[in-house]
Amino acid sequence: MRIKLEQKHYQWGLTVFIVFILCCLVFFAIYRFDVVQNFFSLCVSVLSPFIYGLVMAYLLCPIYNLTVNQSYNLMNRGKYKFKHDMAFSKAIGSIVATIAIIVIIAGVLWMIIPGLFDSLIKIFDTLPAAMRQFTNWVDIKFAKLPVAKDSIDEWVNYFTESALDFAKNTLLPHTGSIAAGISNGLIGAVGVVFDFIIGIIVCIYFLNIKDTLGAQAKKILFACFKESTADEILEGAVFTNKTFGGFINGKIIDSLIIGIICFLFMSLFGWEYSLLISCIIGLTNIIPFFGPFIGAIPSALLLLMVNPMHCLYFLILIVALQQFDGNVLGPKILGDRTGLASFWVLFAILVGGGLFGFVGMVVGVPVFAIIYAYISRALNKKLSEKGFSTDVSDYKVDKYRVKKRKSKKKRNEQDQGTTEQDHS
Repeated sequence: MRIKLEQKHYQWGLTVFIVFILCCLVFFAIYRFDVVQNFFSLCVSVLSPFIYGLVMAYLLCPIYNLTVNQSYNLMNRGKYKFKHDMAFSKAIGSIVATIAIIVIIAGVLWMIIPGLFDSLIKIFDTLPAAMRQFTNWVDIKFAKLPVAKDSIDEWVNYFTESALDFAKNTLLPHTGSIAAGISNGLIGAVGVVFDFIIGIIVCIYFLNIKDTLGAQAKKILFACFKESTADEILEGAVFTNKTFGGFINGKIIDSLIIGIICFLFMSLFGWEYSLLISCIIGLTNIIPFFGPFIGAIPSALLLLMVNPMHCLYFLILIVALQQFDGNVLGPKILGDRTGLASFWVLFAILVGGGLFGFVGMVVGVPVFAIIYAYISRALNKKLSEKGFSTDVSDYKVDKYRVKKRKSKKKRNEQDQGTTEQDHS
């Protein structure tokens, strides 16, 4: 007897085969996680120029779009029509975007690197005097407490001896390996600079072909899925871009304003390292919740080495700036773009930072906000289909079945009325 296989049998067989392959891949990924990690590290290393270019293109997209639109409108304002108006507009947008990224990077490096070198030189110059001043202060304050004075002197002597021992027995014998490490670091830095330059070129390509890439993505979606499913995916992509891009761009603008305000106040009061510290405060302020503390601690230590009172005033300024940012400036710029409670913001920052470091701390909040929104949307849809309430406050007082009970009651009354009519 010959067995006839229908289309559904082929589909079931293909599904079983795909599930089996996926199970094998998951098992291999768990069993040989180190191999998978090395593979992803290699992929990231190879694709670094494209990653840099994609990130820069995403951040520069508002500037590029604004320049292209304004140039196109300007060319078509009069009676004369340019043949290649859109090509000229894209060229102008590419030039403006390139100048913008170069100016931003050069400006940040110009503000940070000279100030960092000056700070290190001053620290090394003032460190011996600061240690002597600290020792004299301890001698004066603890003159009446000889036991505490002896303990602190012993700690200072131990610290000095440990530093000398480390320099003689650890640092000097391994100068060759240290030099090799420095050489590898310089080679790596040159590689990062090269990848970054290539990334700028890739960024310009991404900006000019983004419309084509978007059209190709839509073509693939409508070819592989039903129209309703493809429309839902596109709506999700628009929501993702709005949430993620709005948060990142808003946070950059917010941090830039905070850095400028910090620089103005520090310059007004004549505090040291005003430009360097303002750059640190502005850059670290991009990180939600923990950013102000991460930037304030090293900045306060820099001022402490020069003037302890300036350090105290600086900490007061940082507290005031963060209150202003959290209650006035941040809500005005960002609004409620994430829709996350404070607990989930903290959770997203800790998880993102633990998995991906500084980048994870920056993008962890918008990524988690998008995941949270999709999960909430799916749950609310299921609850609505079952007749339950989607409002969280109803579950606090056990009123989530009110609508369902009412509907059941109405159906029972209708059924009862129909039965009575039949009997009559």
